[in-house]
Amino acid sequence: MAIEVLTVVGPTATGKTARAVSLARAFNGEIISGDSRQVYRTMDLGTGKDLEEYGEVPYHLIDVCQAGEKYNLHRYLRDFRNALAMVKEKGKLPILCGGTGMYVETALSGVELPDVPENPTLRSCLSDKSLEELTEILKTYKTLHNTTDIDTCKRAIRAIEIEEYYRENTDLAQKADRKVSKPLDSVIIGIDVPREVRRKRISDRLEKRLQDGMVDEIRQILDDSVKPDDLIYYGLEYKFLTLYVIGKLSYEDMKRQLEIAIHQFAKRQMTWFRGMERRGFKINWLPYDMPESDFISAVRLLIDK
Repeated sequence: MAIEVLTVVGPTATGKTARAVSLARAFNGEIISGDSRQVYRTMDLGTGKDLEEYGEVPYHLIDVCQAGEKYNLHRYLRDFRNALAMVKEKGKLPILCGGTGMYVETALSGVELPDVPENPTLRSCLSDKSLEELTEILKTYKTLHNTTDIDTCKRAIRAIEIEEYYRENTDLAQKADRKVSKPLDSVIIGIDVPREVRRKRISDRLEKRLQDGMVDEIRQILDDSVKPDDLIYYGLEYKFLTLYVIGKLSYEDMKRQLEIAIHQFAKRQMTWFRGMERRGFKINWLPYDMPESDFISAVRLLIDK
């Protein structure tokens, strides 16, 4: 088996984890999560960890930091490379599984993002500028290495800080440039679910997680001294359930708004994966309801091509 990593992607509620576990059992693999929120401990129901599905299959990059921390792409790439090397050293097949397109795509692209130190002088010079002004400054750079959402002044200043650092350290900038990085050799499997089926699965899963105690999970995290704003930062379940717990939304409004937001999120995920295909990543889409033996056989054929 010549590939470096087998990858399983798809929008939320498509059964990616179960498929990845089946592949790990079939191909002697271990799973590396490609999810930006499953890294947080105690954030279980809201992030859909479904840990019971893994059984005896080892997994990585789940529960690696505290709720309330700000995990990011840079940390993920470092942790991903370490996990990848660890799995390979065991002689097992790394299986990257997740729905955070930016994490998955950047990991597969082979780029390396070095530690960029804070620049107090630059931050001071930019501190009085508006988000619009900062955005205009960012447009002056030929290549943006920070591809996260630039939706606050703090994030925009950090993006400028990174670009200035790369401008002064061109050797490091090359490692972060996809045009010169060496992509990982990967077969990418996409879990294909018709839109209406996906919507029903999302609604059914939300109902189940609420019944399983997702509100209590939020209350416990808040009781453990995580600030409401820090939970709201994570979006989706943690945004709307926190607003409900602190009394800013009724239960009915919370559930309705959250369900809409998850549907919108799934649509954005698919938009990202379609974009990956345009950017040169071949995704082999297989039906979500394919019998397990047929699914494994289809993946085996793709790997052996």
